[in-house]
Amino acid sequence: MKPEHVQPLDVFCAVITVSTTRTKETDSSGKAIQEILAQAHLAVRYYEVVPDRIDAIRLEVLQALKTCNCIIVDGGTGLTHDDCTIEAVAPLLDKKIDGFGELFRLKSYEEIGTSSMLSRALAGTVGGKVIFCIPGSTPAVTLATKTLIVPELLHILTHANK
Repeated sequence: MKPEHVQPLDVFCAVITVSTTRTKETDSSGKAIQEILAQAHLAVRYYEVVPDRIDAIRLEVLQALKTCNCIIVDGGTGLTHDDCTIEAVAPLLDKKIDGFGELFRLKSYEEIGTSSMLSRALAGTVGGKVIFCIPGSTPAVTLATKTLIVPELLHILTHANK
């Protein structure tokens, strides 16, 4: 990667877990994301658990965007009747990062096989900031955060702010 493709930036992260059954105390996926970000020396400035409702998810994302330039939303990306994270977040995006979802599903396929196609993982930019929507299982958030988000975060934010 060329040095001009990655500029030194302050990164402030938000973790938003979408679940009607988890709390901050029982949210192992949200905790895993926060631990991976901390190991990468990335500050988590915002953390919430919200129910599977479009209005609640969108409100929380908009709140996080006020102080963070990297939002990771875990949960609610599947196909069940109450999975609505994508519907909540997609309208907010200026640009989609299609390769994120494609790579996530490819890497998931290597771990779990064809059921990886059920994931609607998504990423995109809004106002020079980035939002990632990933499945809520601990293995999925670990895969996405360690292998895709952390390695490319500065690169994405550099381009989103040009």
